[in-house]
Amino acid sequence: MAYLVFARKYRPQTFEDVVEQAHVTKTLSNAVTSGRLAHAILLSGPRGTGKTTIARILAKCVNCSEAPTSTPCNQCRSCTEITAGNAMDVFEIDGASNNKVENIRELRENAKYMPAHSPYKIYIIDEVHMLTDAAFNALLKVLEEPPAHVLFLFATTEVRKIPITILSRCQRHDLRRIGINAIAAHMKKICEGENIDISDKGLALIAREADGSIRDGLSLLDQVITCTETAITDKEIIDILGVIDRQILFDISGALFSGDMAAIIDICDLLYRQGRHMMKFYTELIEHFRNLLVVKMEGAASTLSDVPAHERELMEKQVGNITQPHLFQVLNVLFEEEWRIKLSASPKTALEMTFFRLMQIRPAFSLDALIEKLDRLKTGIAPAGKPQSPGASEPEPSASEPEPSAPEPEPSAPEPPVHGNVLSETGPDSPGDPGPECPADDPPESAPADPATPDAPSETPPMDLSQMDNGEIWDRLKSSICEKSPVLGACLADGTLTYTPPDRLVIEIASTHPNIALLRRKKNIAGIEKHCNDFFKQPLKISIDVKQTGPDPGDLKKKHRELESEARAHPLVNAAIKTFNGKIQDIKIL
Repeated sequence: MAYLVFARKYRPQTFEDVVEQAHVTKTLSNAVTSGRLAHAILLSGPRGTGKTTIARILAKCVNCSEAPTSTPCNQCRSCTEITAGNAMDVFEIDGASNNKVENIRELRENAKYMPAHSPYKIYIIDEVHMLTDAAFNALLKVLEEPPAHVLFLFATTEVRKIPITILSRCQRHDLRRIGINAIAAHMKKICEGENIDISDKGLALIAREADGSIRDGLSLLDQVITCTETAITDKEIIDILGVIDRQILFDISGALFSGDMAAIIDICDLLYRQGRHMMKFYTELIEHFRNLLVVKMEGAASTLSDVPAHERELMEKQVGNITQPHLFQVLNVLFEEEWRIKLSASPKTALEMTFFRLMQIRPAFSLDALIEKLDRLKTGIAPAGKPQSPGASEPEPSASEPEPSAPEPEPSAPEPPVHGNVLSETGPDSPGDPGPECPADDPPESAPADPATPDAPSETPPMDLSQMDNGEIWDRLKSSICEKSPVLGACLADGTLTYTPPDRLVIEIASTHPNIALLRRKKNIAGIEKHCNDFFKQPLKISIDVKQTGPDPGDLKKKHRELESEARAHPLVNAAIKTFNGKIQDIKIL
């Protein structure tokens, strides 16, 4: 017996065996068992996804000795004949070679006669889009009102080429591309049955090259098995199929992120010497960086259906310290340079020039990161500026020999202890702040000079909020927040503070839409709560009540659109356009 390739040997014989087309097989199974099967069915989709296979299985379901059934027995006369391809009542017609009107007229004449020994006479027309316009017109009448014993099953990869008059007379089912993981799992099951030793990575390489077609994947698997005599290695698969090793993509992206241009040039040279197609490699490179961006954005796994699980883990590790804006910049440059590589007489040089340009890109920061850096810069400048005022007065003690107890800090003693604690948090402008006034290098001498303050600032008692005026507390709290975080301080400028016993502070803010959006971020809310806890020296529950004062940007745009529509529909405007034969160039909202 002649050798059968895997695509024919392991062709599905029941709906359960069809890979990843459950949305079609389940519908057709229910239609058969419930007696609601349409007389004309169109199966469309990419090549090698099971269109003709599903048509044959459906023919078995309606002509089986146990019909109607969703699971044919594959033992009766009708099932065995359909499997062998010599059934008397099932006609498989190639639409590419039988596309003339004479062929369709002959089909119409034969359709009138009853089937030989089966319940239905079934016509399976493959690549039906290849029929001529005259042939489609000849098919219209019999397709709309066929005899009760006739069933039409059409298969096509170009559904857009079929006239709408034919589509409206058929029940259409669209088959989908098969994912890499499903193709690899199916091939692994076949290899286990054939006792073939091949790694999961090798199967993933073959499945990726199949491009969503399970028939192409089985054909490539046949080729790989034929070309090797011992255990199949990943390197042999790469050499036989001429595919690009996936590890090269990770190596080149890692070299780009680390700034190793020499490694990138070596990789490009290696691919060129191996005879790899530069444009195909560039296409896979764009897809690779797109997947890296999706992984960084924590996209759903369904958007990475063509990425094996082990590659996704590698991607997560590689983009751990890379920002989203930087990945977007890289992907944008790759798209902009695609046409240069496609049209270049030296694609290798064009590819290297693209990476030179990518090396010049400085990693971009997100808006939140920029705001955080500005806050750090502000807080870094403020402490550096504090010693300047004492520094300016440092020559004075040297002119009149330093004294153990200076008279300047004494006026702060009459201040109540609670007020002194609040002022010490507000910055160098507060008169009761003893920190900046004392030199940083002689704390042991200043400690015994002031017996009124023996305790460290961290041991100060918590503030009694019930005894303080909320307006006074709020002003000092705002000053403290503004010093540490100018952005949050600006957003809280128009707010008010309300104390609700026993441990809740309510901050009411009436501000514009951008400030409200900034205050509603979880990170900023946590920052305000930390500022308040540090300021009052006790744990508090903070509630922020925001109210918008200005118009919402969305409502404003909607209002502008309404005004523009009213202006365009105004009778005077229309009359002026007709009179002067003009047109509206622009509408300005005053």
